[in-house]
Amino acid sequence: MSDFETGGDKLKENLDKMDKHLFFVFSKPYMDFIGKGGIFSFIYFVMAGVNLILPFAIIYKTIDSGVFRYVGAKFIFAIILSWLVILFAGWIGFQIWWIRRAKVVETASSEFIATTIFSEILQTYGEWLGTLTGIIGAGVGIIALLFLGKEAGQLFAYTGLDFLNFGPMVILIGPVIGFFIIILFRFIAEQIRLFASLVNHTKEIAANLRNKANGA
Repeated sequence: MSDFETGGDKLKENLDKMDKHLFFVFSKPYMDFIGKGGIFSFIYFVMAGVNLILPFAIIYKTIDSGVFRYVGAKFIFAIILSWLVILFAGWIGFQIWWIRRAKVVETASSEFIATTIFSEILQTYGEWLGTLTGIIGAGVGIIALLFLGKEAGQLFAYTGLDFLNFGPMVILIGPVIGFFIIILFRFIAEQIRLFASLVNHTKEIAANLRNKANGA
């Protein structure tokens, strides 16, 4: 055996020892976590948690603004009912992210992990945003119309929902906007998955043609 081959064997042996030493591989669990799509699953857990915290953050901000000190009883009652609607919407939002997280495990087995999982996250985000917009828009809009009449717009300002301040029309506009948000995000997500599928099929066709050529 030549000195070159002997040196190569020793180098390989030393590298194998390094691979087993904790100092060189202590980050392996993290690498496995991001390599197998675990980081994407983590996003679903975070967003699910956000939906549980969001209603309480909104009511805290509302109380901290001091609004309860200078509004009448009807406003206080309307704000409390609106918060219950927001709490319900947050619970639905939590379930959307919690249930959809199982799809990440299935998608992580595909070749184009980042592309396909990103499309799933995008679709889930659209479903979440559209659903919450529809529920909160219609629910808070009905409460505002019943209890406050012409002052309905102030309720959205007090609860930090100015982006839905369309007056009484929000009862219809909220669900419509929510519907189109869901459709738009789903369309974009499907285009991304379609691209990944075309690339994957093209690769399979090229591999089959190569195998046939080699067989011939």
